Amino acid sequence: MCRMLREEELPAPNEQQEQREQRVRVNRMIRISPVRLVDADGSQVGIVPLDEAFRLASERELDLVEVAPSARPPVVKVMDWGKYKFEQAKAARAAKKKQHVIQIKEVKYRPGIDDHDFDFKTRHARQFLEEGNKVKLTMMFRGRQVTHSELGRNVLYRVFEEVKTIAKIEAEPRLEGRNMTMVLAPK
Repeated sequence: MCRMLREEELPAPNEQQEQREQRVRVNRMIRISPVRLVDADGSQVGIVPLDEAFRLASERELDLVEVAPSARPPVVKVMDWGKYKFEQAKAARAAKKKQHVIQIKEVKYRPGIDDHDFDFKTRHARQFLEEGNKVKLTMMFRGRQVTHSELGRNVLYRVFEEVKTIAKIEAEPRLEGRNMTMVLAPK
């Protein structure tokens, strides 16, 4: 029989996140003795009993952090745990800020497109590709135009010929209902 937990019994979302992050053992959570101790400046102290490692860390008013739990004996380092966690979070935010998300931009054409309109839309497609985005070219057919899908395919390949110096075909032209689509990606 399944028992429902009351709201007081459920761990708060922040507690769950902290439990996932707390896989690293700190201070009194470390149980295995002896340990290989690394000082705050990075120098090797050697293999010492756990009590001596705690004493060294408390003298410097720093934390004892398990760096390599799978090593025998486990490697622990004397460091400021709060500062270390803050720097890790800061580095993760900086990495996330620098990443570029590739978007798919869409440019729509018609089979009987005029030269000026073709140039105008193709210029936009070229600009999107230069920015590093993918471009989805959509050929829209009306009424009986769909029976002459080769006209639309020719227009799509004409667009590719215009931008082939900076783009490659990611998806060949494919007819889906009344639309034909082709995806270009930057080289």
